[in-house]
Amino acid sequence: ILGMFSELKFPVPWGHMAAKAWGPSDGHPVLCLHGWLDNANTFDKLIPLLPRDCYYVAMDFSGHGLSSHRPAGSPYHFLDYVTDVRRVAAALQWRRFTLMGHSMGGSVAGMFCFLYPEMVDKLILLENLGFLLDPEDTEAWLKSKRMVIDRLLSLEAKQQTPKARSPEAALQRLLEANRHLTAEGGAILLQRGATETPAGLVYNRDMRVRTQSRESFTVEQCVKLLQKIQDRVLIIIAQDGLLVPHKLHSRNHFVKALRGAFESTLKEHIQLVEVPGSHFVHLNEPKVVSGIISNFLTAQNARARL
Repeated sequence: ILGMFSELKFPVPWGHMAAKAWGPSDGHPVLCLHGWLDNANTFDKLIPLLPRDCYYVAMDFSGHGLSSHRPAGSPYHFLDYVTDVRRVAAALQWRRFTLMGHSMGGSVAGMFCFLYPEMVDKLILLENLGFLLDPEDTEAWLKSKRMVIDRLLSLEAKQQTPKARSPEAALQRLLEANRHLTAEGGAILLQRGATETPAGLVYNRDMRVRTQSRESFTVEQCVKLLQKIQDRVLIIIAQDGLLVPHKLHSRNHFVKALRGAFESTLKEHIQLVEVPGSHFVHLNEPKVVSGIISNFLTAQNARARL
C-alpha cells in the first residue's frame, strides 16, 4: 500500500542523510526532492496517488528535516545539495532513476540532470523551471556572494539556541512565513520539521541554510542545457504559484524570457503544464497534479502527450 512508508538513513562524513520510502524496493526508482526550508513530508499526500510499481524515496537535504546539519563553520552551497543527491543515489545503488523536485528541489534536480544526464531518465519539476536566476549585473552578483559570508559570520557570532514554541505557535510561524501553505500542509511539514523538547517544539532546520550560496544561469545557458535533456522533462506551474510571469517583479524578465524560450525553441520537446493552485499544489491539492505526473511516469516514451 503506497500510504505506508519506511524510514531510511544513509551515513555521511558529518552524520547521516534521512529519507522516507514508499512502494516496492525493486520498483522503478524515483527520487523526490523538497523545497528550501521544507522536508520529505512535502510529498506525503502526492506519492500515495502515483503509480504503485515505482519505488519513491523522498530525502531530506542536509540541514533540513531529519538529516544532520553540516559541520560547524560550513555554509550551505547550492552544489552541496546536488552532492546530497549523488550520495543518496550511491547509497541506494541507483544507476538510473527519475528525479522529481519541488521549488528549490527542482533547481537541484535540474543541476543534477545537467551534471549526470546518464543517471536521469525523466525529470519532473514542480513549481520550478530547473534553474536559478543569474543576476543581471556584476554588482548584484558580488552583493549576493558577500551576503552569504556576512550572514554566516553573523549567525556564528550570535550562537543562538533554537527557539522553542508551542505546537500552535510553531505552526502559526510556518504559515505566516508561507502564505501558500494550508494549515493541514503546514502541520504535515511540521511533523518532520520540528522536534518536541520539554520547552516546546524546536524547528529542525539549520539556521545556516539561509546563507545558501547559489549557482545561477543565463537564459541562453538554460536553453542550451535543456536541449540536452529534452523529450524527458515535465514542468508543472501553478496558476497562483511563484512562477506566473505577470505576478512576478524582480524575476519577471527571467521567467518571461525562459517561458518564451520554451515556447519558441523547446515547445515540442518539453511538457509545460499550468494547473490551478498555489506554490504547494502537490501538498494542498495533490489530485490536481497526480494524474499528469502518473501519465508522464508510465509513458514508455516521455514525449507521449499528457
